[in-house]
Amino acid sequence: MIDMNRTKRRAAAIVAMTFSAVVLSGCDGAVDAESGSSAEYSGPAIRIEKQGSFAVGGRVLGDPNTSSLHCDHGVVEYQIPAERRAVNLLMWHSASAGAWQNRWDGGDGFQSIFAYRGFPVYIWDGPRVGRANWGCAATNYEPGEGRDQSNFVAWRFGTAYPNWFAGVQFPKDDPWAWNQAMRARYQEFDTIENAQLESDAAAVLADQIGPTVALTNSAGGLRALLTAMKSDKIVGIVAYENVGYVYPQGEGPGTPPGPFGPIEVPLEQFQKLTRIPMQMVWGDNTDKSDRYRPTVEDSRRWVELVNKHGGKAQLLMLADEGLTGNTHIPFADMNNVSVADLLSEFLHDHGLDARASETVR
Repeated sequence: MIDMNRTKRRAAAIVAMTFSAVVLSGCDGAVDAESGSSAEYSGPAIRIEKQGSFAVGGRVLGDPNTSSLHCDHGVVEYQIPAERRAVNLLMWHSASAGAWQNRWDGGDGFQSIFAYRGFPVYIWDGPRVGRANWGCAATNYEPGEGRDQSNFVAWRFGTAYPNWFAGVQFPKDDPWAWNQAMRARYQEFDTIENAQLESDAAAVLADQIGPTVALTNSAGGLRALLTAMKSDKIVGIVAYENVGYVYPQGEGPGTPPGPFGPIEVPLEQFQKLTRIPMQMVWGDNTDKSDRYRPTVEDSRRWVELVNKHGGKAQLLMLADEGLTGNTHIPFADMNNVSVADLLSEFLHDHGLDARASETVR
C-alpha cells in the first residue's frame, strides 16, 4: 500500500531540494586550492536580526574576591534570522564546530543553510573543547602522527588510507579540502564524566534559549541524550552517526562502560527521552566498515528500545533515501543540501518548523 502522506512529503522535499539548489546558487563553486576562497558567493544575503556568542554554565574555583578561575563553561555562537522559526537548532560537533559551518570544499554548511531557512542556529563548544577550553581540571595533549590517517578511516572516507570509497561525497582530488578536514579537530575528552559535564552546561543553555532541537555528530549524540534528560527545552534530537547511548537500568547491552557508555539510568529518567522525536541518521558504506557495522546495529536496537517504551525514535539510512557516498559527517558532505532537505522534512513532520512572532535572546 502506498503511503500517500509520505508521498506528498517526499514531493515537498523534492520541491524544497530544487528551491535549495536555486537559493544556494553558487554552492558548487570551485574553491581555490591556494587561498581557499570560493569562486562565487554561495547564497543570497541572510537577514540576521541578531548574532554573537556567549558563555554558559560552568563553575568558579577559588574566592571570587581574591583569587578565582571561571571554568568548565560552554561557549555558543548564534545567528538569529529575521522572521525566525520558533525552534532553535543547536549544532553539537564531536570533532570541530567548523564541520557545521562549511561543506568540505568551502561551500555552505548547515549553519548557513538553516539560517537561510529561518532557524535560529546555535553552534556549541562544550566545556574544555574549542572556545571553551578553560577547564576546572588539568588536561593533557600529546601530538600523534598518524591521526590524519585514522581520521580517514574513522570518518569513513575509505577502509584504509588512501583507498577512497567509490562515489564518496568528499572532494578527494581537492588538496585544500583535505587540509581543512584534517585541521577540523579538537581534543574531545571522550569519557562518561566529561559527557555529563558537557550536558550539564548544555542543559543550562537550552533552558536559557528555549525550545531546541539538538543536531549532533558522533559522540555529541550521547551528550545530547543526557541533556534531554536534564532540560525539557530539548524538543527533538537528530543524531548523525551516533556512537553512544543511554539505557534504562537492566536493559543495556551488558558491556562494560567505555568512552561512549553505555550509560544506564532509572527507567523514569530514561522515559524523558520518549517524549521527544529522535532520528538516528547513518551514511553509506557502513557495511564495509568493521567499526561501524556493529554500531549501526546498536543504533537500530536502541531505536526499537525507545519505541518499546512509547517513544518516537527513527533510524534513517541515507542510502534508503537515495543519497549515497555519505561519510561519518554527512552534513559537511558534497550533497549536504539534500541531507538538509531530509532534516527539514523531519522538522516539518513533527511540527518543529513553525514561525515565531517573538524574539529570543
